Amino acid sequence: MADSPLLQIGDSIVFLADEFPDMGCRAPQTLGGTTGTLHIYVRDVDRAYQRAVAAGAEVRMPATDMFWGDRYAKVADPFGHEWGINQQLKEMSKEETDAAAQLFFAKQE
Repeated sequence: MADSPLLQIGDSIVFLADEFPDMGCRAPQTLGGTTGTLHIYVRDVDRAYQRAVAAGAEVRMPATDMFWGDRYAKVADPFGHEWGINQQLKEMSKEETDAAAQLFFAKQE
């Protein structure tokens, strides 16, 4: 495993591999898009976001304070996998989140 491509996030290790079409494993670029987003919580969203962009990730959404109490950014890695990068700014009750969501979506109309 020493030569295998690994990505370490905190104390978690993610194994990375090229696509293997003969085994039914295809990259998002081959499929024309991704079917999901990997979400990770970090201590400093802005730092993680800048590191990802500096390493070649494509910006999908810059780091922004969100109505549900998180700071959130979204990037796509060079293989087309999308990553949501989150940092909890404040803990909110369901009632607080619902009220904040109503205000947010009212402004979108």
